Amino acid sequence: EVQLQASGGGWVQAGGSLRLSCVTSGFTFDEYAVGWFRQAPGRQHEGISCISSADRSTYYADSVKGRFTISSDNAKNSLYLQMDSLKPEDTAVYYCAAGRPVMSAWSTSGMYYYWGQGTQVTVSS
Repeated sequence: EVQLQASGGGWVQAGGSLRLSCVTSGFTFDEYAVGWFRQAPGRQHEGISCISSADRSTYYADSVKGRFTISSDNAKNSLYLQMDSLKPEDTAVYYCAAGRPVMSAWSTSGMYYYWGQGTQVTVSS
């Protein structure tokens, strides 16, 4: 059974930091691209960062570039997202996901097979 368990969300003031974790099981972690998406109320899923399966290259949405850092630990089958300089517009439910996207379209949610349950991040101004 494939499982992705996201954690680490919470409430933080603008300018603060949070670190999200995603522990996975049930699939070969390093054979999949793994990434983070978020969904704010009334908005579509937004792909915010990804690590490719081929060479573990990292990708970021412009909205988080320079503030968020994605990383992974293959030995622990885990994915992380360090979020710094948080803004109120970062408020959303954050999901981890795994799939085999075409990397030119890494942020397309339909290319990911497996999803975690989401963790809420709330940034107050």
